[in-house]
Amino acid sequence: MSQLDVVYDYQRYRQLLSEAVDETSRLRLIDLLITEKARDRLEAQRTSDRVAMTAETVAKVLGNHRRESL
Repeated sequence: MSQLDVVYDYQRYRQLLSEAVDETSRLRLIDLLITEKARDRLEAQRTSDRVAMTAETVAKVLGNHRRESL
């Protein structure tokens, strides 16, 4: 997987952390952080896959174009 810039909403997490005053709300916050990180990783993987497929397609097209030019 390539390195992609992932933007995290630190202000939102900071607010949620300040509101997590009991065990239940802290556990919900932990679950949210885990879930969102997993979603970010999945999206990064999908983006990486799309980039790889595009690069492969471009390479094929350019490869065919070069053969036709010769």
